[in-house]
Amino acid sequence: MTLDGVKPHWWRIAVLVPAVVIAAFSWKHVIAGTFALLPVVVWCSLARTPRTGLAVGAVLLALMAWFVLPRELGLAGSWVPAKIEVYWLHTTLAAVVCAIAARRGGARLASLVCAGFLFAGASLFAAYEAPPGDEGVTPAPAQLAITEQRFDCGSHQCWQVVETAGTGAPEVLREHLLARNFTPAPALDTRVSRFCRTTGLVVDHKVCADVTSFAPDTARLEWYVN
Repeated sequence: MTLDGVKPHWWRIAVLVPAVVIAAFSWKHVIAGTFALLPVVVWCSLARTPRTGLAVGAVLLALMAWFVLPRELGLAGSWVPAKIEVYWLHTTLAAVVCAIAARRGGARLASLVCAGFLFAGASLFAAYEAPPGDEGVTPAPAQLAITEQRFDCGSHQCWQVVETAGTGAPEVLREHLLARNFTPAPALDTRVSRFCRTTGLVVDHKVCADVTSFAPDTARLEWYVN
């Protein structure tokens, strides 16, 4: 394609490049990152004029950034979208924006929304009775040695377990969780310090981590999704 052939598409490049950069932040969750990017790609095929393309593209970029960046940066709270909401909520909101602005492409937008709900359902099914991922808990602090790492299951729930050793291991783990926006929560055992972090606009995604102290220099870290 010649330079003259590229010029009419400059606004598409201006929208797609930052969208790809935002999606790259979700490199640990490739499917979620792809779904976050898809509405922008679809919009670039629907927009009729550069002015409309840029204006609506900016709205879609802001929406995409909201659904991707806070979570990937380890932030928490009811204003931070959960990963699963990228599939169904983000695609639905973005499809509505595109439909209002373009007034065409209904079949493509409907397919996008349906695919989002399908992947959301598949994600929930895959997570049922499966051990959680890192969930912002790992990697563990570098100054601690990991003596064992495993997952356990029981009562229709699985959890990750990391046994650690090192100077002041219990306190190091507690500070590690606080730095990752986990907040203290009540625990039944006095040896256990519990921390939880919640995300999700519509449905809460709550991850809790327990730090069990065995000695000044040994501790167990367990985490699970509530």
